[in-house]
Amino acid sequence: MAASYLHSLWGNLWVSHREIKELLTFSWRRKAPRAELVKAGSGVDSASASSRTEARTSESTKSSEPAQESGDPGPGYTPARIIGLILGPLLFVGTLVFFDPEGLSPEGKAVLASTLWIATWWITEAIPIPVTSLLPVALLPLTGALEGDAVVAAYGDDIIFLFLGGFSLALAMEKWNLHQRIALTIVAAIGTSPRRIILGFMVATGFLSMWVSNTAATMMMIPVGLAVVYQASLSMRGGEHESDLGKFEKSIVFGIGYAATIGGLGTLIGTPPLAVLSATVGRIFGESIGFGTWMMFGVPIVVILLALAWLYLTSIKFKVGFTHLPGGAESIRDEKRALGRMSFEEKVVFCVFLAVAFMWVTRSFIWESIIPGISDGVIAVIATVILFTLPTRNREEKKILRWEDSTKIPWGILLLFGGGLAIAAGFVETGLSAWIGDQLRTLDGINVILIIVLATTLVLFLTEITSNAATSTMILPVMAAFAVSLGVHPYALMVPCAMAANCAFMLPVGTPPNAIMFGTGRISIMDMVKSGFWLNLLALIFITLGVLYMLPVMWGVDLMSIPAAFQ
Repeated sequence: MAASYLHSLWGNLWVSHREIKELLTFSWRRKAPRAELVKAGSGVDSASASSRTEARTSESTKSSEPAQESGDPGPGYTPARIIGLILGPLLFVGTLVFFDPEGLSPEGKAVLASTLWIATWWITEAIPIPVTSLLPVALLPLTGALEGDAVVAAYGDDIIFLFLGGFSLALAMEKWNLHQRIALTIVAAIGTSPRRIILGFMVATGFLSMWVSNTAATMMMIPVGLAVVYQASLSMRGGEHESDLGKFEKSIVFGIGYAATIGGLGTLIGTPPLAVLSATVGRIFGESIGFGTWMMFGVPIVVILLALAWLYLTSIKFKVGFTHLPGGAESIRDEKRALGRMSFEEKVVFCVFLAVAFMWVTRSFIWESIIPGISDGVIAVIATVILFTLPTRNREEKKILRWEDSTKIPWGILLLFGGGLAIAAGFVETGLSAWIGDQLRTLDGINVILIIVLATTLVLFLTEITSNAATSTMILPVMAAFAVSLGVHPYALMVPCAMAANCAFMLPVGTPPNAIMFGTGRISIMDMVKSGFWLNLLALIFITLGVLYMLPVMWGVDLMSIPAAFQ
């Protein structure tokens, strides 16, 4: 009985591990979606495409029941996992026993050793990621680095509850299909010429990606886009511009995928690195980045990058010769018609969504003075409770959300955040971050702007092959110490690095949207590398420019000096 329970528990942990890989380490390689997506443009009508979209979106939320793919090594030990399993503890012991640098306290050395072990297991996936994320609870107190209470407190940080509320809100939107209605309304409103349709898909996907996972946003929009291409191909077959259909198809696929990645930069819940940034700033410096404060800076960056990506795709890379798209408007109308009238449940979720977004955006300059103790996490928890409380008019589903729905919330990701925050707390409390900063003083003579560009470039290309959450979790405390040692505001390095960690446009393994784009069969890896390189370059340029020139004005900070609160 006990053995059976333990076997079941271990299997469930690997399920959570694969869920985090899909959302964070970006190894989305399922074959079923590929087959379905290829089918979407090969002879099926728009109504069936809509049903596929709905089913696929539902699948994207059922992360607790992922299909075991033939290419996934599963819970077994591959050579890489065996190496990581052994290497992690060896680095831990070796650092504790043989590494004794001047100026680093024994507690700081313990945190460094623990971080090396945890990072090794995160990267090699030696055991499920959620389990690895619990190692700080054991390692930091046992090595004397931190008190146990301080470690476990990191797993209850406000930003974790902000993400919990964001997941719940996204789950409600997907459950009642509100996100699809919002997306199709935006697409139809922007226009039906080829360039406007691509813009409509990008704006809709980017907006959704601010609030729901970029995976769900992409999986929902790709089939709709391919249905539009299919209808156009029927009308243009044998015509003057038939050869341009391939370009139009690629521009839609790329546009949707890129917009999902870019849109996540607009809100703190849009992508994990931004949540890690906010939480790390709070842990290390005791300061907070409000939801509305971030949107003030993030949304303009999203708008700029979306516009540049759209112009690049439609005017340079995949420019087409036709100005009217036969069947495009009809396909979108068919998709909207298939949704039917807006249900009572959709209206309820939409009202909650508007109220929560309004509270998040206005908290720092309206509600803090009226309601003491309010935070983004508090607002998120209240919204979650409301969603589980509100009734429906559906005979089968009595509440907007039921507890059974909570199994689709990626709890393992919240553990990953908690583990990262515990490590960040250890960096600060033991003086490890200050010691690292001192070691980096050798770079004092280098121009600060050059350092910002180099650090952002490093993270931008590193995140093409690694988890963006793990990358940001490990690098942001170092960037904080580095900034202090250089005498510049920590935001000067932390903000661009956190944003760059989300901007992987070149490889299928970079982000879930990239993997889904590649899974359509419409684009090759070389297409992705060639297009993605220029998007990476644009992201690097405008993130850097945004941090240097927009952020100081919008947030009222001087990036070239350290304010008293951050010292």
